[in-house]
Order: sequence, then C-alpha cells, then structure tokens
Amino acid sequence: MSKRAKIVLVFFFILVVIPGLVLIFSPIYLRKALFYQKAGILDYKFFDNRTIRKAQKPDPWPKSKAYGKLRISDDYMKAFKSLETSSYLVIHNDSILYEKYLYGFDTNTISNAFSATKSIVSLLVGIAIDHGYIQSVDQPVGDFIPRFKAGMNRQLTIKHLLTMSSGLNWDESYESPFSVTTQAYYGEDLRDLIKEMEVVDQPGEYYKYQSGNTQLLAFILEKASGKSVSELTEKYLWKPMGATHKALWSLDKKDGMEKAYCCFNATARDFARIGQLIVNDGKWNGRQLISKSYLDQALQPASYLKEPLNNNPVDFYGYHWWIMQRHGMKIPYARGILGQYIIPVKEKNMVIVRLGNKRSPERVNYHVPDVFTYLDAGMTLLEKQSVD
Repeated sequence: MSKRAKIVLVFFFILVVIPGLVLIFSPIYLRKALFYQKAGILDYKFFDNRTIRKAQKPDPWPKSKAYGKLRISDDYMKAFKSLETSSYLVIHNDSILYEKYLYGFDTNTISNAFSATKSIVSLLVGIAIDHGYIQSVDQPVGDFIPRFKAGMNRQLTIKHLLTMSSGLNWDESYESPFSVTTQAYYGEDLRDLIKEMEVVDQPGEYYKYQSGNTQLLAFILEKASGKSVSELTEKYLWKPMGATHKALWSLDKKDGMEKAYCCFNATARDFARIGQLIVNDGKWNGRQLISKSYLDQALQPASYLKEPLNNNPVDFYGYHWWIMQRHGMKIPYARGILGQYIIPVKEKNMVIVRLGNKRSPERVNYHVPDVFTYLDAGMTLLEKQSVD
C-alpha cells in the first residue's frame, strides 16, 4: 500500500469510521441531539405527543374595531424580523387589536412555547391546590416522591421548586450535548432522570434556574391527581377557556411523560388565553378557574431569595413567572428560550403573545431585552388606537 493510500485510510478512519462507531454506540438521546443539532419551534413533529383537545364550544376572540387599521412602525418591524418573529398578537379589552404572522405561520399554526410552558405548570399547581390534590405550596416533595424523604432531600418543598430555589444537582446547560437538560429533551425516560436528582445546596436560599424543578412538579401533579398534566390542562384550563384549537404536549416517548419544563405547543391566539386568565385574576367568563390568592403569590417576586451573582434580593421571578418593571408597572410574563412570550398587562387589559425563532443574547437584570421591544410595540399600538 502506498504512503498516500495509508494517509487516506487513516483520515477515513478518523473522519468517518470512528465518529460512526461513536454515534452507533451512543445513548439514544445523544444520537438525536447530534442529528437535530438544535431545538426548534416545530420539534413536536419529531416527538411523540399527547393531545389536549379544544373546547366543545370554542370561544374565538372577537376583533377590535381598530383591527386591520393599525400598523407597527418600520423600526419595530425591523426588530421583529431580525429575531425571526413568526407570530405577534395583541389582545386588548378581550378582542384582537393587532396580529402579524411571518415565515409561513398563520392563525392555525401551532408552535412550541419552550420554557413558557413552565408558567402553565405553575397554574396547574395552583389549580391542584384549589381542588385539594395538593395541600399547599409548603407541602414536602417527599409526600409524593419517596426518594425525597431522606437526607437533605426531605427539606425540599413545592415552593422551592416553583421559585427555582431547590438546590438540586441539575446542570442547566443548553450548549453541551452531554448535559442532563439535553438528555431530558432528546431522551426517552424522564422518570429515570429523577433518580439522579439530589438536593445538594440548602433549599430556599438562592435562585438557580433549573428545568428539573418543573419536571418534578409534573411528577407531583401526576401523583397527586392521578391524571397527566395534559389531562389536567384540558380539564381545568384548555376547555374551560374555550380554546379553538387542540394543543400538543411533547412526550419523552409514546404514551410516556410530558416534557413539562419545555414542550407545550399551541397557536398564538390560544396562548393568549393564558395571559388573559392572568389579567382576569384567574376568571374566565365569570368562572374562577384558578384562585386569585394563588396568583397573587405566584406573580410576586420571591424577594426573600438571593440571586447568585451579587446576592441581591430576587426581584425578577415568582412561581415560574418572570416579573419585569416597565412603564411604571410590575408585569409578569412567561418566557421561552427562542423568544416565546406571553405578556399579560393587567392595568391595560392587554395580552401580548410573541412566538419566533430567536431572542436577544443579552441580559438586563435577568430579563431578555427583546421582551421590552414586544411590550413597547403593544403599548404604542394602544396609544395609536386612542389617537385614532
């Protein structure tokens, strides 16, 4: 064999054979992660899903008198397009004031909410308390999951999970294909993952964002109610709110467990119902779907916690809801990793929904600046409406 042929053979083994063998013998989640490379808003097409059925009597949003007459400024639209906004919707006074769809999306397109899903899980916890499935947010996790009855694990409560102060050993890494977050997203056994979860830091002291907290809440909801989180959502939220389209909750495998920390898929108009429920203090058409007392707690910053960078009091996060100070208002919102936002503005009886493919890379006091852009654009539309 010639020297050149040997060199070609060596490179063939290095570049083709060895990576191929690594891929073949890697765990399923790692193979999927390497194949798909990055998460996307239409990933539900690649996963198994559980269906949340629409309302038997759907309650579509009416359109405002100003609908179709208002225009987003060129500067705002440039910002929208730079981050690949697929859906932008503004509800005002229970009617559609403005909506815009791009990149092939329309009113019927469902999209992944990613971590905005966490805020829905928070609502389910409140509903579970209202219906007696759970005693209170102070109930120990060990009451539902036996392995949390011993050692430091026994200190963990539902409130610690809701406020991201659990002290768990969950590695919230989105870049590494070997992290537990990647394993949770692409893997096929979420139940097995909790066997590795341990409380390693004192709960209730420091804020530390961990998707594992939300997944534990889903297991608790399932254990407490005897229903999946999809069934709870359909029964206590989706149908009572008059959803016009079905939603999909992606699973770890067929007939498996919901990826509760990330993967609820719905249309922009139906996501807006979540925001309107917040604006209405938990009521829908006069019916109390979730208690105001729970929402009052959930939408307050957990200021007794410290944020890890500077030990400052947490003023940006409640029970799985982000909280920003803007326009002289304290505004809660749900947030996903690719710029999925549900923004209820109670003082204005307004809800803004933004779905898309990108978000700002920067942080301002734990907030992502583009959320300010979508809020400000909505506020500008309100001002234009009042002038017109």
